[in-house]
Amino acid sequence: MSLFLVSANKSFDGWHKQYTHESKVLNCSMRFAIYLPPQAASHKVPVLYWLSGLTCTDENFMQKAGAQRLAAKLGIAIVAPDTSPRGEGVADDPNGEYDLGLGAGFYVNATQAPWNRHYRMYDYVVNELPAIVETHFPVSDLRSIAGHSMGGHGALTIALREPERYCSASAFSPICNPVNAPWGQKAFSHYLGEDRGLWRQYDAVELMKESRLPMPVLVDQGLEDNFLSEQLKTENLAKVAADTKYPVTIRMQPGYDHSYYFIASFIEDHLRFHARHLSEQ
Repeated sequence: MSLFLVSANKSFDGWHKQYTHESKVLNCSMRFAIYLPPQAASHKVPVLYWLSGLTCTDENFMQKAGAQRLAAKLGIAIVAPDTSPRGEGVADDPNGEYDLGLGAGFYVNATQAPWNRHYRMYDYVVNELPAIVETHFPVSDLRSIAGHSMGGHGALTIALREPERYCSASAFSPICNPVNAPWGQKAFSHYLGEDRGLWRQYDAVELMKESRLPMPVLVDQGLEDNFLSEQLKTENLAKVAADTKYPVTIRMQPGYDHSYYFIASFIEDHLRFHARHLSEQ
């Protein structure tokens, strides 16, 4: 696997770098960003994988969240993949809408044509990308996962399905119950088909009902988020967590919306949360 360096910027005595590579899983060229803290110069460090939301790329979190300062202090690498496959021949929403196709991979393995040729973001995030990162960079196999909105959905569902691979999970404004939300219903019907029973494997509420190996989870949700009631369904996650006694902390934050101003306000809490659980392994 060859990596091609796109950019490199020194940050808090570490390095933020962007790379491209040819993905065998997604059948296209992909870009990801990695922040390597200064500790990576002398030993392997744990990794937080960050999954971004609809319309985003690897750049949104790295440029807006302000995570590098504390990641440098804590000795945590951050890896941010793109949100979907891209390039010539990659299917997109025929109507040009933002919630399907490019920028909207939903972190699933698509089974329906034409999406199934490229849209296998679940396998990319869980298997291919960590294998690349752990081969080419001074990082360990201690991993945590986090994300925002569609990426929060991805982080929660991946952690619930792959608990042995991650030490902790967190999310900002996640799409908690996509089988009952318009964004999820649109994406899943295209990527997975009309059998709603198959959708449940990518729904945090449904997965939490059957969790076999709970892990620490932190969720922050803004109460002024315009998407809260229709799309995010945080109350459904809170209910199933209470019913199953799943170890998730859900914080409803007054006055905050769906933006990166919200993420930047609480990213320190999330980084310290992950650092604590990564250090316990």
